[in-house]
Amino acid sequence: MRVLVQKRKYLSEDDLLEINALCQVLPGPTSTQTLSAIGYRIGGPNLAYLTLLIWILPAVALMTLAAFLMTELQGDLSFSFTRFVPAMAVGFVSYAAYSMSRKSVTTRTGVVLMVVAAVTSYFIRSPYFYPASLVVAGLVTAFKYKAQPKEEKIPMRINWANFILWGGVLVAAATLGHFTDYLPVRLFENFYRNGSLIFGGGQVLTPLLYTEFVELKSYLDPKQFLSGYAIAQSLPGPVFSFSAYIGALSMHKAGADTLSQVLGAFTSTAGIFLPGTFLIFFLIRFWDSLKKYRAVRASLEGITAASAGLVAAAAVFLFQPLDNTFLNYAFTIGTFALLAFTRIPSALVIVIGLIFGLIL
Repeated sequence: MRVLVQKRKYLSEDDLLEINALCQVLPGPTSTQTLSAIGYRIGGPNLAYLTLLIWILPAVALMTLAAFLMTELQGDLSFSFTRFVPAMAVGFVSYAAYSMSRKSVTTRTGVVLMVVAAVTSYFIRSPYFYPASLVVAGLVTAFKYKAQPKEEKIPMRINWANFILWGGVLVAAATLGHFTDYLPVRLFENFYRNGSLIFGGGQVLTPLLYTEFVELKSYLDPKQFLSGYAIAQSLPGPVFSFSAYIGALSMHKAGADTLSQVLGAFTSTAGIFLPGTFLIFFLIRFWDSLKKYRAVRASLEGITAASAGLVAAAAVFLFQPLDNTFLNYAFTIGTFALLAFTRIPSALVIVIGLIFGLIL
């Protein structure tokens, strides 16, 4: 909002909230899909893929490097300086919820839907609740379509190429992995499957990865997994970059050389990010035509309101595992205050937290 809308003026606030809500309906990493869709809106497919690459590359490279350091130090790498990052993450998510609700929830119906989505998601901890709640909220406000002005409809042409590509890669990866038993292919298939089924974000994906790669397959031990997750939380970029770390360590566990570990990181990264990318590129191509219908435009009121409620609930979920200490509360509230009332860049806020982690 601050960089792309207010500073660069690449798109409007309504467009940003609309794209973000649209991405939350689809499986995959919402932040990555949102940025890719913005790239597509501004400069077409080439800019969209370039945006995707630049957005994920720093975090993926650093997570791959962390995997190599972990193997060199035999898992004794300490990341205690990141101790305040989870509390600060709650501050970031709280500010996101505040910003979204202030911009998009402007009616009594919207307020009710936001509160209901937030409260209900607290009790229903299923990843499939996210898209379901957005669809229901959209249906509720779709009945207010008569309040929307009529617009000239654009002939809707649906290009199914990206949807077919998404399904075709899923089937091909599963088939190839089964018959070849080649670990990089199996890693790609595992992450592609997870990326096709996960709604929400890193906090939803992480427990599934822990079950699959630590408890079932024993590619990583718990200490390696949790240390890597701490690094992923402290880095800029998508938390889904954690997949590169898991892929590299999985190859190391199998006795692979350095080049093969890089291959494992690459295939895992491609597997987790491609499904959501294919799906948002499929939908964004005909979205402008689809939203010419009054019922669709009216549904956006409910979708964006429920989306704000889900983000608010995510802040609560993220804070619950933390210790109820004065410092955790202080870093959460302090982060929110810095974002809401100052113009200090987000990256500098994180650096300040890491410095305090070293000192304290």
